[in-house]
Amino acid sequence: ACSKLDAPEEVKEKLHKEIGRFKNTIGSQAENGVIRTYIETILEMPWNKRAEDNTDINYAKEVLEADHYGLEQVKERILEFLAVRTLTQKGESPILCLVGPPGTGKTSIAKSLARSLKKPFVRISLGGVRDEAEIRGHRKTYVGAMPGRIANGIRTAGVKNPVLLLDEIDKVSTDYKGDTFSALLEVLDSEQNSKFRDHYLEVPLDLSEVTFITTANTLQTIPRPLLDRMEIIEISSYTENEKLHIAIEHLIPKQLEKHGITNEQLSFSKKAIWKIAHNYTKEAGVRQLEREIGNICRKAAKELLTTEKEKITVTDRNLHKFLGKEKYSYQMANAAPEVGIVRGLAWTSVGGDTLQIEVNVMPGKGEIMLTGQLGDVMKESARAGISYIRSVSKKYAIAEDFFEKHDIHVHIPEGAVPKDGPSAGITMATAMLSAVTGKKVRADLAMTGEITLRGRVLPIGGLKEKLLAAKNARIQTVLIPKENTADVEELSSEITKGLEIIPVETMEEVLKKALTR
Repeated sequence: ACSKLDAPEEVKEKLHKEIGRFKNTIGSQAENGVIRTYIETILEMPWNKRAEDNTDINYAKEVLEADHYGLEQVKERILEFLAVRTLTQKGESPILCLVGPPGTGKTSIAKSLARSLKKPFVRISLGGVRDEAEIRGHRKTYVGAMPGRIANGIRTAGVKNPVLLLDEIDKVSTDYKGDTFSALLEVLDSEQNSKFRDHYLEVPLDLSEVTFITTANTLQTIPRPLLDRMEIIEISSYTENEKLHIAIEHLIPKQLEKHGITNEQLSFSKKAIWKIAHNYTKEAGVRQLEREIGNICRKAAKELLTTEKEKITVTDRNLHKFLGKEKYSYQMANAAPEVGIVRGLAWTSVGGDTLQIEVNVMPGKGEIMLTGQLGDVMKESARAGISYIRSVSKKYAIAEDFFEKHDIHVHIPEGAVPKDGPSAGITMATAMLSAVTGKKVRADLAMTGEITLRGRVLPIGGLKEKLLAAKNARIQTVLIPKENTADVEELSSEITKGLEIIPVETMEEVLKKALTR
C-alpha cells in the first residue's frame, strides 16, 4: 500500500511506521481499532491527486451568465482570477469572501465557480461551530477522534484542489474550547496553509491549491487578522428591475418544475412579478420573492385539479386572490412642504428604507427630547446638530434666549423599531432648524450624511440601498455627502435615472437646497 500511494515522503514514512505498530498490536483490540481507522483515513486522503483546471474562460463566462443575472463586479472578479490562473499555470488561489445580505446568491456563486472550473465542490457550514477541534480535528488518542472539517472536506472531494466553500464565516462562535477564528487563520493564510496541521492526521496537509470561498452577511463580527487574509467582494441589494429578470429567468422556471406545472398551465405578467417584489416582499435578495412565487404555484396547482381550468394567468389585478392583501406599502414623498419634517435615508440588513424625521418646538426650559428608540450614535448626531444650529442662530434671526425658553422634541416614527447609525445627522439638523425658524422643507427631497459641530457633512455607507429606497418612495432630489460622489459613479444608470443627486459639503448648502424660501 505504501509504495503505491501517491503522497509526499513524510506521509509514506508515517504510514510505514503505523503499519508496523498495527502488526505489533494484534492482541490489543482497542488500540488495534484506533490504528486501523487512522491508516484507512491516511489512505483515503487525496495527497497528490489533482483535478484538471478548466482553462476556457469563455466557458466560465457562459456558466456565470447562465446562472446569475446582474452581479457584474463579482463575475468580472471571478473571470480575472481564472485568467491569471491560466497564464501562471499555478494552483495558488486568492481567498475570496462574498459579503452581502441574505438571499443575494452568495452560495450559488460559489457553486457556479466550481462548475466553471469543472472541479469538485465541497460546502462546509461554519454557523455555530465553536470548537477548535471541528476545524483542526481531534488527537487520535481520544475515543471517537476524527479529522477536522477541512481535512474531511478534502477527503470527500477526492482531490487536493477542490473548491471549498466556508459558509457563514461571520456566525462562528467562540467559547472556552478554543478560538475557532484563530484556527481558521492557518487555513486561510496562503503563506501557512501549504503545511496545514490537522491534529488527527499528524502529517502536513497541503491546502495551498484549494480554492477557498467564504460567505458572510456582515464583516462586523469577523476579527481583523482574519479579514486581512481574505479579498472582500461585496454583493449588494438587487434593484426591482433585476429582481424582475431573476424571477423570469430563474425563479419561475425553477418553481414551476418543482410543483409539476408547465408554462402553458401557469403564466405571470410582468406587472404581477413587479407587484410581488414591491408589495409582498421587503428584502435585498430574492428568497422571499421565490417563496411567494412558490405560494402562487401551490394555489394554481390546486385550482388546476379542482376546476376545469386549463390555463391560469397571474396579473397585477388578480394577484390578491393568490397572495391576499399587500404586506408592504412604501411611505411616498409628502404632498406639500411642511415645517419640521424631513425625509432621511437608512440602510438596513435587508435593503434600504426611508425615515421621516419630525421635530416639534414648544415653550419649555431648553430640554432636548429624543424618541423613537434612537441608538447612542444617533443621539449624539442630534446633539451635534443642536449645537450647530445654536452657533448659526444669528444668521437665521433666531432670538438669543430662544433655546432657554423652548423645548425641542425629535421623533422618528415607527417607535418600536430601534434605529442607529451615523447617517441621519444632517437630516435631524435640517428638521430642527426648520422647526425653530418656521421655514418649510421641500417634500420631494431626501438626504443622508453625518454632521460635525462646525456643519461639515461627512461621508456615509450603503448608498446604493439608500438611493433605491428614495426611488421607491418617489423622491426626486437626494442630497449626499460630497465624499460619496465616487460611489454614485459606480452605480448603474438604472438606479440613478430620474433622481437628481446633489453632493453637499456643508450644512449651509444643505439648508439652501432643502428649505423653501
